[in-house]
Amino acid sequence: MEAILKIRPFSSIIRMKAALYPMDSCLVLFSGGIDSTTALTWARRRYGIVHPLTFDYGQRHRVEIDLAAVTAAQLGLEPVLFKVDLTQVGGSALTDSNIPVPKLDKLPEPGTWAPPTYVPFRNGIFLALAAAWAEPRGIQDLVCGFNTIDSPDYPDTRPEFITSMERAIRSGTLSDFKGRPIRIVAPFVRQKKSEIIRLGLELGADYSYSISCYDGREIPCLGCPACLLRRRAWEEVGMKDPLLVRLEKEGKI
Repeated sequence: MEAILKIRPFSSIIRMKAALYPMDSCLVLFSGGIDSTTALTWARRRYGIVHPLTFDYGQRHRVEIDLAAVTAAQLGLEPVLFKVDLTQVGGSALTDSNIPVPKLDKLPEPGTWAPPTYVPFRNGIFLALAAAWAEPRGIQDLVCGFNTIDSPDYPDTRPEFITSMERAIRSGTLSDFKGRPIRIVAPFVRQKKSEIIRLGLELGADYSYSISCYDGREIPCLGCPACLLRRRAWEEVGMKDPLLVRLEKEGKI
């Protein structure tokens, strides 16, 4: 079965038949950012049991872990916190304090730079650990918010990567033998971030605690690539970022 859903109008996605992904249980890779918040809300509508899996991997922006728990609690869920030390890998501004997070005036053209915030094979590591956690619990679907339209320079969000990882997981686990092969469900992989936000808003997602900034604070720096991409997405949606609205109400900015 193909792992990637083709693009459909938002209303069609909302009405997708349960036959595509059985309404039993799933695991959601949940960082607490916009994409994974949408994925968690999306999954909450489709599965009877949802397990949010949040990784503590030594990331600079560790505030996302605490705020992800807030978003999950709003949906009546409690994240599973999985610790893995990717600071030993190095090579990324997100895991090495000696590498500065870039501050930009505008987003680079796709294909013109190698993002210093790319963590080597991070999503591959996360999916492998998620599959290992899911298999003994009989969980078949690994839901993730990966998308590549607005972030094509990250190799571990591409459709071909997802397909390859699903194939590797199936060949390396007993799930296929048991007749419940593990699937990677990436419903937004071919959508822009603004489209993902619109879908999330239709589903009732709350983005006021979602963190994108790589600087490591709840108050966004507004200059790192993640902040610029987030600002562009909300401008395309035509709304003020709910995170900024909340921070203003709380007198933090």
